[in-house]
Amino acid sequence: MKWNSIVVKLGTSILLLVLAILFPLGFVVNQLFSEFYFNKVQEQVDEASDRYANSINSLDEQQLEMFELLASVTEQEIVIVDEQGTVVANSGIPSLPKGGSIRSDELDELEKKLVIQSEYYDDIDNSRYLRTGKPIYSESQLIGGIFVLASVEDLYQSLGLIKRSITLAGIGAVFLALGFTYILSRKLSNPLLEMEKATRKIATGDLNTRVSSGSNDEIGSLATAVNDLAVELHRYRSNRREFLANISHELQTPITYLEGYANALENNLYQSEEEKKQYLQIIQLEASRMSKLVRDLFELAKMEEGKIALVFEEVDLVEVVENALLKTRMKAQAKEIQVEFNQSYDLPSIDADGVRMEQVLINLIENAIRYTENGQVKIQLTSFSDTIKVMVEDTGIGIPPEHIPFLFERFYRVEKSRSREFGGTGLGLAIVKQLVELQGGTITVNSKVGKGTCFELEFPVAKGEAL
Repeated sequence: MKWNSIVVKLGTSILLLVLAILFPLGFVVNQLFSEFYFNKVQEQVDEASDRYANSINSLDEQQLEMFELLASVTEQEIVIVDEQGTVVANSGIPSLPKGGSIRSDELDELEKKLVIQSEYYDDIDNSRYLRTGKPIYSESQLIGGIFVLASVEDLYQSLGLIKRSITLAGIGAVFLALGFTYILSRKLSNPLLEMEKATRKIATGDLNTRVSSGSNDEIGSLATAVNDLAVELHRYRSNRREFLANISHELQTPITYLEGYANALENNLYQSEEEKKQYLQIIQLEASRMSKLVRDLFELAKMEEGKIALVFEEVDLVEVVENALLKTRMKAQAKEIQVEFNQSYDLPSIDADGVRMEQVLINLIENAIRYTENGQVKIQLTSFSDTIKVMVEDTGIGIPPEHIPFLFERFYRVEKSRSREFGGTGLGLAIVKQLVELQGGTITVNSKVGKGTCFELEFPVAKGEAL
């Protein structure tokens, strides 16, 4: 087991938490029991010493024997001293025999009418006592003192038993915590280890690897995220492979044309100046196609990486449409296609980049002209409360329904020969979608085969002009 694994870290954290709770708790419980029992014994000793001191009026032998006898029938010991501190009565404390003396400081406290409270240790029989000493007066005259002692050996034994019980309970709690921690940490770490193995497989290229997400918690969400990542990487790899294949195909055709016709010109493989001129035109067209393809790829890459700079301002869509129609008029006239522009009155402006909006509309209008034969193209602007809708509709060949969801993907072909027959790079609609979304708009498409296609763009009205 690794020392830096999650099992060790989690186990150590929980163990430290348990110990941080047990140690203070054990200390508090021990103090409570100690204080309670010691205070109780001290109260009994104080009460007995006070009662005995008040009942003695002389230190004659009869009274001393009576107190020694009294001590024998109680759980307390009694020591009586005279005014010089000499022990005159002892019920059973070996270290204070009769004729012995108490310490001078204790005698001074008795003379000052002070109460002596302390723990007393008898070093002869190794016993511990709580004692209280009080002065004895006879007609306001100090005649001695009485000490009442209660053994606390049983109390210390009880406290020792409590300490051992608390210690055993603490050890049991620690082992229980360790077991619980091990089970919990393994339950938490196993899915993470499984995800680690899965991500390493994904990193090596095995994108079909999946993680079982058996729970609905954060770990389950992480497993789902790992699976989603694998799906996205698989999709990315497929798109990249398809993208490279499409690029190769799109570049191979014009390169072949360029090489072939350049070779024909170099080796004078033409019959007339007219044929030579046709070869040069083909080279020029294919070079232009390659240039437009590279330019569109570069622009689309900048959009997808968020590196394209848009200049937002209030844009009049009527003016944008009119400029786009002006620049596409020649292509429409060349195919004898009628272009119709309808608009609502008092259209509000939108927040957009005017140049890019014009690029979007030119792309859509040229696309409509390209796939329409002997029909018409209609552009319509409609204003709503907080949006403006732009419709570019044609009466062209239309798009089959199964192809519409993929229409905005790069190099997607409804038919393999369609792009070359009608022109275009296969990137126009992908660029349009990116530009529309970057300017806060949406784009949808509806189409029927043989009847035409309609692109609908919707943009929010500029804030200053929203109703």
